[in-house]
Amino acid sequence: MPQSSDTPVPLASPDVTETEIQAVVAVLQSDRLSLGPRTVSFEQACARRAGRRHGIAVNSGTSGLHLCVRALELAEGDEVITPSFSFVATTNCLLFERVRPVFVDIDPDSYNMDPAAVAAAVTSRTRAILPVEVFGNTAHFDQYEQLARAHGLAMIEDSCEALGGALGGRSAGGFGQCGVFAFYPNKQITTGEGGMIVTDDDVLADRCRSMRNQGRDSAAWLSHARLGYNYRMSEINAAIGEIQMARLDEILAKRRDVAQRYHRCLGDIAEIHLPPMADPAHASWFVYVIRLNDRFSAADRDRVMEHLAHEGVGCNKYFVPIHHQPYVKPWVGDGVHLPHTERVAARTIALPFFNHLTDAQMRRVKVCLQDALRRVTPRVFTG
Repeated sequence: MPQSSDTPVPLASPDVTETEIQAVVAVLQSDRLSLGPRTVSFEQACARRAGRRHGIAVNSGTSGLHLCVRALELAEGDEVITPSFSFVATTNCLLFERVRPVFVDIDPDSYNMDPAAVAAAVTSRTRAILPVEVFGNTAHFDQYEQLARAHGLAMIEDSCEALGGALGGRSAGGFGQCGVFAFYPNKQITTGEGGMIVTDDDVLADRCRSMRNQGRDSAAWLSHARLGYNYRMSEINAAIGEIQMARLDEILAKRRDVAQRYHRCLGDIAEIHLPPMADPAHASWFVYVIRLNDRFSAADRDRVMEHLAHEGVGCNKYFVPIHHQPYVKPWVGDGVHLPHTERVAARTIALPFFNHLTDAQMRRVKVCLQDALRRVTPRVFTG
C-alpha cells in the first residue's frame, strides 16, 4: 500500500519473514528451548562465515566481548587500546574486569582507529587491541592484526556492526584471536537479542562456552569449573538467527542497494559527507551515517536532527565519544583529547536505513534534510 508523504520513516526496521516465524513455532513445539540443536547450527553458520572453527552463541554482543576479555585473562592493571568513537559496550567489557581502556583517535577517512595512533599508544602495560569495524567498515583491520603480532598483544575484533563484511578476501570476525558479532534488531541480521563469539582458539572457545553457562564444566552436570554467567542464547533466538544466516547474502545485497541509492540521492548535497566504506563491493552496511561539513557546529547538527524528528524522519547521533561519558572519566581522566573523534562525532547523523527502504521514503528524507540544512545554514556564518 502506498505511503502518504507525511508517513513517518523509521530509523530502522528488521527484515523477518514467515520462515523465521515458523522456525520459532517449531522450537516452541519441541522439547528443547535452550542449548539445543538450533544453537549449534547457528554457531556453525556464523563460524563458517567468519572463516573460524568455533562459534559460541551468547545473549548479546556485549556479553560476547566480556567473555573474550575474561577468556584472555585480562585484568586490573592491564591496558587495552580501543576507540572512543564506538558504542559503550566496547569499553564496558573492559571496565567489567577493571581493565583500563586507552582511547586513540580515528582516521577521519574511515572512522576506524588510526593505525599510527594505535602503534604510538602501545606501552609496557598494553595487553590487547580492541578495534571496532565502525558502521561495518573493515578498514585497517589487517594493520591492527600486524601491530598486535609485532608487539605480542592479543586482539579482540569487535565485529558487532560488520557481519558478512570482508577486507582483502578475509571475512569480518576473522582477524585476531577472536571476533564478536551482535544481533540487535537494527543489525544486518537479528535474533531479537543475541551475540556470537568466533575463534580458532580451542582454549578460548572452551572457556567462553563454560563461562556463558555459569562456569559449568562441560563434562558434568552441575559441576562448575570457574566463575561464570548466564549469558546463554535461547533456542528461540537461535532459530531466528539460523534462518537469517541462510538469508545473509540476500540481506547484504539489499543493504548495499539501499546504500548505493542513498549515495545517488544525497550526492548533490554539498553540506554533507557521505559515509565511507573500505570495500564497497563486499561491504556489510550496518547504518547509513552522514556527516555535516565542518562549517556546521554540534548545535547545528542537533537542530537538523530536531527538524527531521519533527517531520517524522528517524535519526540519531552516532556516536557520542565514550571518553565524554561521565562514568568513564574516572578511568581515563579529563585530559583525553581526540580531535578527529570529537570533530566527527559532533556532526554525524544516522538516517533511516533498513532493507526495504523505498525510493519515496528516501526522497522524503532528502527533502526534510535539505529543509533542515536551509534552516540552520544562516547560523554557520554568524560570528
